[in-house]
Amino acid sequence: VSAKDKATGKAQSIRIEGSSGLSKEEIERMKKEAEMHAVEDAKKKEVSEVKINAETIIYSTEKTLRDLADPSTDSTGSPQAGSGQAKIPPEVKKEIDEKLEDLKKVKDSADVDVIKSKTEALSQTIQKFGADLYKQAQAGQPAEPSAEKKSDEGEKPQEGEFKEK
Repeated sequence: VSAKDKATGKAQSIRIEGSSGLSKEEIERMKKEAEMHAVEDAKKKEVSEVKINAETIIYSTEKTLRDLADPSTDSTGSPQAGSGQAKIPPEVKKEIDEKLEDLKKVKDSADVDVIKSKTEALSQTIQKFGADLYKQAQAGQPAEPSAEKKSDEGEKPQEGEFKEK
């Protein structure tokens, strides 16, 4: 590449060449090493993903337990209408706590199968509890839209006038 300054007439040029500094043999050797370690890297990746998944379910379970332990406040700590009683039956809380502790004990190990099984066990328990909780909430609460309709029945909409031009 060359450039010339029109005002002074000076010209400069530079030559750009590709130079990786690696010979073809070194490049081939690196490719072979990468292929040899591919299986090992895949195992490390799987272990990492399983551990992250376990940590995620541990966090979400603990958060759910905290939120449901005191229903008089919501997740932000703001007061919420409620009975003030815990929504988690003691036997269910005990089962969840046991599975949570089991997962916490194995989450830092390298045994992927054990971590997966403990994670799945906790996940199924939480999902079952969540489904039961929603069923209770739906069965115990009257439909709110009907309550709104009752309050609106006393007011009739006003008729408007329409003129065509």
